[in-house]
Amino acid sequence: MTQANTAQDAPLLEVNNIEVIYNSVILVLKGVSLTVSKGGITALLGGNGAGKTTTLKAISNLVHSERGEVTKGSILYHGERVQDLAPSELVKRGVVQVMEGRHCFEHLTVEENLMTGAYTRRDGRGAVEADLDMVYTYFPRLKERRKSQAGYTSGGEQQMCAIGRALMSRPETILLDEPSMGLAPQLVEEIFGIVRSLNEEQGVSFLLAEQNTNVALRYAHRGYILEAGRVVMEGAAADLRENPDVKEFYLGVSDEGRKSFRDTRSYRRRKRWLS
Repeated sequence: MTQANTAQDAPLLEVNNIEVIYNSVILVLKGVSLTVSKGGITALLGGNGAGKTTTLKAISNLVHSERGEVTKGSILYHGERVQDLAPSELVKRGVVQVMEGRHCFEHLTVEENLMTGAYTRRDGRGAVEADLDMVYTYFPRLKERRKSQAGYTSGGEQQMCAIGRALMSRPETILLDEPSMGLAPQLVEEIFGIVRSLNEEQGVSFLLAEQNTNVALRYAHRGYILEAGRVVMEGAAADLRENPDVKEFYLGVSDEGRKSFRDTRSYRRRKRWLS
């Protein structure tokens, strides 16, 4: 799927000016708005504590399990308000979140983990087995380790298992939280390459929260940058990659060449989009 085609697709997920408060007092998200196009890959970028995970949990309604609440704004999926639905109901509608840190069932085998993703399906064993074969096609390493306990597999294999488990529910949209965390660069590229293949070949839409701006903007169609619970910049991924502010503050590159974080540690006072 080309970026041009993605841009023409109708909005699939719309987050409109939401605020999220924890424990009735801590304001975490402050008027966040974003759109995920059907069949697209959208990156939600920013440093640790920017509000990326909270945004995903607000969409999936998992924020309630942490004493959080969406107090303003709206979340629409296919044009319908979904922020009051139970997380299980959202899964039935095709929205699945892959949590940060992978969260596999360590005592179960890889294949048993994958099969838990099909728990709510009612379309027959044949369809489930066909999707299991599909997952193994995209993640051949999981097929090799299918009888191994998930807790004894590598971090990369556990990330693949978590994504594969989500695929077993036949999702239309996957909310993917920090897929690169703790992985070697080669594995990060492999994971993102599989995400692109799933997007292009299976039509799965992705909203992925990621600190690795460089990698995310190479695979995404569109990006949003969060700072302190607010969206401070948005646009086509190709445009964000060339934006001088993004280059300097997130990619470590400026007109004078590559900079270290020490050189840009005062960036919060200098960002033009916050002035």
